[in-house]
Amino acid sequence: MAKLRLDGNSLTLADLAPIFRGILPEIEVAAEAMQSVERCRAVVDKSVASRAAVYGLTTGFGKLKTVGIDRRNLGELQENLILSHCCGVGEPMPIEEVRAVQVLRLNALVRGYSGVRSGLIERLCGFYRAEFVPVVPQKGSVGASGDLAPLAHMAAAYMGYGEVFLRGERMAADKALREAGEEPLHLMAKEGLALINGTEVMGAIGAGVVLRALDLSRSADAIAALTIEALFGSVKPFDARLADLKGQPGHVRTAENVRRCLADSQIMKSHADCGRVQDPYSLRCVPQVHGAFKEALDHVHGVLRPELNSVTDNPIIFSETEEVISAGQFHGQPISMAMDYLNLALCTLSNISERRTEQLVNPDLSALPGFLTARPGLNSGMMIAQVAAASLASENKSLAHPASIDTIPTSANQEDHVSMGVTAARKARAVCTNVEWVLAIEALCATQARDFHSELKAGQGAQAVYDLIRAHVPSLERDRYLKDDLDTAFELLGSGLLLAGVEKAVGELKS
Repeated sequence: MAKLRLDGNSLTLADLAPIFRGILPEIEVAAEAMQSVERCRAVVDKSVASRAAVYGLTTGFGKLKTVGIDRRNLGELQENLILSHCCGVGEPMPIEEVRAVQVLRLNALVRGYSGVRSGLIERLCGFYRAEFVPVVPQKGSVGASGDLAPLAHMAAAYMGYGEVFLRGERMAADKALREAGEEPLHLMAKEGLALINGTEVMGAIGAGVVLRALDLSRSADAIAALTIEALFGSVKPFDARLADLKGQPGHVRTAENVRRCLADSQIMKSHADCGRVQDPYSLRCVPQVHGAFKEALDHVHGVLRPELNSVTDNPIIFSETEEVISAGQFHGQPISMAMDYLNLALCTLSNISERRTEQLVNPDLSALPGFLTARPGLNSGMMIAQVAAASLASENKSLAHPASIDTIPTSANQEDHVSMGVTAARKARAVCTNVEWVLAIEALCATQARDFHSELKAGQGAQAVYDLIRAHVPSLERDRYLKDDLDTAFELLGSGLLLAGVEKAVGELKS
């Protein structure tokens, strides 16, 4: 099993990928990171002993920052903070996302600027290793002062409140602690703040979406290649010289992917000298549209990369100078804006895919039987599959309204500008799922269309898509219950099996 070494500086998106696949890598905290944690904690202990007024250490929170707290009550102050902030609502976050949050929160704390005890770090590692996963409601964060409500639910579970998944079984947190052989977590000065001031929830959701989108970027190119084959489209718009003239790296990568998927195509050769002058935009503009999606992914990944190793606590403690500085590290605007951009980019992918599906099913636009059934009229074929794709593409446009431009004052106007980062990330997750459905529908329709000229071999990558779909979904010779076919295609795409089949045939594609 892979081991994940946390030092607060070197975590990558690739490190989180196994977690989102349901694999639990072992974790260990770097020794030098633990030393930083201990140096920082010494500053907290010194500040408490001095009876100085330090925000969050010896005072109340938010609007109550001027209220001093007796040192005998500092632990109670932190635990009250956690319990009072458990106001999340809605369905729980997926277990894989919460595990990613656990890793991200640990990685931030071990940077050594948050002031927690080394013992707390050890306890958090123990919860992770015991597969003790808090039930965290999805809604209730405005994305500034951190993801307060969801992170509070996580911390409260360690204290024995709320619910958890213990090795996949949902139960009360206090019961899970007993079964795991763990004592309830008791907090000391600064530690409640350190556990809930952070952007790790929006970061974890965003990381999961980006990982899925990176796979979708390559899968979409392969599926588009099969559609081009099915519609007797042209490979010429994917010429490397055109990509060089355009000058966009995403265009270059997309065109190369499609050329590789169309390599050795008998279909391309069969109509090399046909009279068709131009293909519709949804075919010949794939390099421009899919390429722009790749460029957007590059940008979003570039924003997330440093966020995975960010210190997002408040106040920040500099052990070298013994300074305690209140700032806004917990504000999620960078992630929020990036998620909104990813939302827009995902929408364009579903928009063009749905249009290619329309080209496939519409007999007025193709040389294929209406709705891809050999007996149209008696059978409706793939008619409503395209309608479903249209519905999802349209829903995505509503979901793509940017969350990052919204803000609403909270905490008696102390927190007067917020990011809505979790909202943006949750919407990106929903849009990503819709795009997977739309592309799965295109793959089904393109495979069905290929059945009408299956005597001609498609290009290697396109043929791999066709073969994989047909290995699990039989040809549609007459109308049947189509939901099962859609579910199967969706599972093949979302699981990565479709992409793996293509890359086995043509080598690794470029995101």
